[in-house]
Amino acid sequence: MSSVFIVAIVFGAIIIAITIFCGTILMAIRLKHGGISLKAKENQTEEAKIIQETYHSLSKMEDRVDALETILLDRHRKEKQNE
Repeated sequence: MSSVFIVAIVFGAIIIAITIFCGTILMAIRLKHGGISLKAKENQTEEAKIIQETYHSLSKMEDRVDALETILLDRHRKEKQNE
């Protein structure tokens, strides 16, 4: 009976070792080829586009705010001169 347990433990250990070895190889291959799936790459591309559009929109908004500040400051100076 104890020899059956020994054989089961040995074969179990071999199966676990093979699984770990194959998993390591698969992970190495995956990392070598970029590490992400095609869908994940598409999602990253879409997110990058959204971030770029947001940055561009914020830059435009900053220019508008600067223009409004200039207009308001000019009005304020004119009002002070007229007083």
